[in-house]
Amino acid sequence: MEEDEPETPSQLLNQTPTKKRKKKKQVNVKVEVIHDHPEKTPPLVGYFPSGFDPNQPQDHESETPHTVRVFRNKARTNRLQLVVSPNDSKVDFVGTSYSGEAASAQVCTYALGVLDKETQTLKIVPIASNKIFRLEPRVGGSDASIDEPSSVLKGEQTAEDKAGRIRNLTNLYGTKKSITQAKKLLALNQKEDPRSQQDLDRKLKEVVINKEALESTSAHSSRNIPPYNDTATTPQEAYPLDKIIFKGEWDYLFDILELLEAGAKVEESAYSRFVCNRIHKLKELEDEQEKMTLGCIFSYINHLVKYKDRFSMEGASSAKHHKIPGILNQKFSSMFTLDSDSKRLPEEKKDLLISYLLVLTLYADDFRTDPSDIAKDLKMSALLLRKHFGHLGCKFVSQNKSTVATLPVPLNFPKLRQKSRR
Repeated sequence: MEEDEPETPSQLLNQTPTKKRKKKKQVNVKVEVIHDHPEKTPPLVGYFPSGFDPNQPQDHESETPHTVRVFRNKARTNRLQLVVSPNDSKVDFVGTSYSGEAASAQVCTYALGVLDKETQTLKIVPIASNKIFRLEPRVGGSDASIDEPSSVLKGEQTAEDKAGRIRNLTNLYGTKKSITQAKKLLALNQKEDPRSQQDLDRKLKEVVINKEALESTSAHSSRNIPPYNDTATTPQEAYPLDKIIFKGEWDYLFDILELLEAGAKVEESAYSRFVCNRIHKLKELEDEQEKMTLGCIFSYINHLVKYKDRFSMEGASSAKHHKIPGILNQKFSSMFTLDSDSKRLPEEKKDLLISYLLVLTLYADDFRTDPSDIAKDLKMSALLLRKHFGHLGCKFVSQNKSTVATLPVPLNFPKLRQKSRR
């Protein structure tokens, strides 16, 4: 028999291995879940992204183990800070449960499993704060707990930053419906821009005071009605619409128009009776500009009615779930309320709100409006509402067996009654 020559390593590498893989043993284990206990600290899990291996032997032998410290926030007990200090080193590895990687969105739950082969038991334990600590190196060796406030400012995102990132992702990858909903949510939370407010203050300083205009403003205030022009030749000029609905507010009044475009029904539970009874006007209009203007006026009327109901016993339930855009809510609060904590509107402010409402109803009905349905929305008698129309300079005429309010021009107001001094 001839003796085979031994194979070289290169030959061995080119051959396919003939050894069969060992079959993995299946072990039937009993799973035991250990729930979190308030008086016990669960295990903390961390990793070193820098590549540091705490188990790797150092160049110099030292019996001193690595120091591990855990800091907990006194006010917010779910905030933890894990600090690992290697022996004979000035570098600390610090990880937190509230900043950096831990502050990102998390859609899973972490747990630590320990398998006891002798008893064939798998114990599952929740980890601290349900976070895996990313242990970043820090030079200095000082007490890491002192750095918590600064680390929070650097690593933790504010609610506005998170909302902005989600909004950007929605605009890039969201559906048309989700993008529309995000725009509506942004409109509801819209507030005045501080930069534009600074520009406005600067421009106001440059304005020359007009005494006639100042006297006219005092007249508006004393009559408790919207800004008017008593020399107007048309009803539209008598109460300018741009003095009631400001330029920047029109963009937040498309809710009714969007409902009609989507083919949805305008529910009476969400909208006032006055608006619901006149929705057909929007469907009949062919001119897009007139349709947009009327739809926005309807929306503004509805917001005013709901704002008044918010401060009344009778209508508080109907206005509970109504969302008023932030820019309008801020304007209404400054115009019609004296105290943000007050649960009732002062009588003078309530009358002013009603005056604004009635002027818009005149616009909605082409300055010939039947006050019966708006009286029901305001929960007032028709007789009392007539007095409010009279303060605006309106006159009542008969039309188709009903009485409607009109606005003759030039305006002719009733004389103001001054209280006699005693």
